[in-house]
Amino acid sequence: MADLYVSWSDYHQKIEQLAVKIYQSHWEFNQIVCLARGGLRVGDILSRIYSKPLAILATTSYGGPGDRVRGSLTFSHTVTMTTAKLGNKVLLVDDLVDSGVTLRETIPWLKQHFAADVEEIRTAVIWWKACSVIEPDYYADYLPDDPWIHQPFEKYEQISPAELAANYQQLAVSE
Repeated sequence: MADLYVSWSDYHQKIEQLAVKIYQSHWEFNQIVCLARGGLRVGDILSRIYSKPLAILATTSYGGPGDRVRGSLTFSHTVTMTTAKLGNKVLLVDDLVDSGVTLRETIPWLKQHFAADVEEIRTAVIWWKACSVIEPDYYADYLPDDPWIHQPFEKYEQISPAELAANYQQLAVSE
């Protein structure tokens, strides 16, 4: 399958569709945990829509040229949250489930580190690829193939602060 290019408008619309699917399930959750980096924007928007606290767990499994090489999964040491405890019904969100390893491994990690708090975890992503080892509870789009998804914020991975400053300096000169 060809690469999938997503605009900001499409990206936000997909998050809204995901929010509706979660709402239509009638599942009541009291905490959102997003996986950084990809799930940050998704978690932030869902947290605003649902008025639920947002916690952040940083993970990484990609590196190499263009961050396209899958490597070993690494978790941060802690979850960043503004509540005293993690909620007992957690909505775990990410932007996509590709191999599925990150989402699959995060569930037992959360249960191990927050055993006294967590009773139930459900998962939500924008894109679910068929090649994943886990099926998310909620998703906006199912992709039967394995396209590389170009999200609208990727341009920031390709530009340095110096290039950005030079671009703005050129704009200031032309005004």
